[in-house]
Amino acid sequence: MVLNAIYEEDFLGFSYGFRPGRGAHDALDALAVGIAERKVNHILDADIRSFFDSVSQDWLVRFVEHRIGDKRIIRLIRKWLRAGILEDRTVTVADRGTGQGSVASPLLANIYPHYVLDLWAERWRRHEATGDMIIVRYADNVVAGFEHEADAVRFRDAMRARFEEFALSLHPDKTRQGRFLLHRRSRRDRVLAKLKEIKEELRRRMHQPRPQQGEWLRQVVSGFFAYYAVPTNIQALVAFRYHVIPTAQ
Repeated sequence: MVLNAIYEEDFLGFSYGFRPGRGAHDALDALAVGIAERKVNHILDADIRSFFDSVSQDWLVRFVEHRIGDKRIIRLIRKWLRAGILEDRTVTVADRGTGQGSVASPLLANIYPHYVLDLWAERWRRHEATGDMIIVRYADNVVAGFEHEADAVRFRDAMRARFEEFALSLHPDKTRQGRFLLHRRSRRDRVLAKLKEIKEELRRRMHQPRPQQGEWLRQVVSGFFAYYAVPTNIQALVAFRYHVIPTAQ
C-alpha cells in the first residue's frame, strides 16, 4: 500500500494494468480516443517477450532504490524476488523475473517498464517524433500510433535497442506495424465458457420459483453486458443474448 501510494504519483497517464481504477477497457478507450482525435495513420502493436520471466532483478532493485530510500523496504523486495518457486518439492531460485506470486509482483512489474519504456517513450515523443504520436501500455503490451510511418519505424528500432539494454526483447510474432482498423470483440472461448456456466447453474436452480431464477439470470446477463458492452462488440452481445434465451427456457 505504501509503495502503491508513492508510485501512483510517478506513473504516467498512458500506463494501464495493475493500477487502481485502471483496467483493460480503460486502455482500449484511451486508444480509441487517441486514434479518433489525433493524427494517427500508422499503428505499432508490440508485445514484450516473456516479460515477467525476463525482468532483470538487479535493474529492478536499482530502479526501486532510485525512488525509495527506506533500506527495510529494499531488503523486503529482495527477499520477495529471491523467494523462489516450489515445484515438485523443489525450490527454484532465479536471478530474473518479478517474483510471481508475491503481493508486490504486479507493482514491481509496473515499475520496471516505467523506467525502461514509459519515461523513455515520453521523451522520444517530445523530442524525436516529427509528427503526432500516441502511446498506450497495458502491462507488457504496447500500442503506439504515429502520424508518419518513418516515426513508427524509428520508434520500433529504438525501442528494440532500448529493451536489449535492460534484458528485454520484442516478441517477433506479436509485434507488428501497419495501417489499422480498431475492432473490439469478445473472445469466443470466454463467451462459450460463460454460456456453459449459466446452463449448469440453471440446472442447479431448476427447483427454484421461476421469478427467482429470472432475477438471477437478469443479474448475470446485466453483468455480462456491463463488462462487454464496448464499441464494435454489438454482434457478440446479440449472440450471447440469443443463446441465453433457449438456455433459460
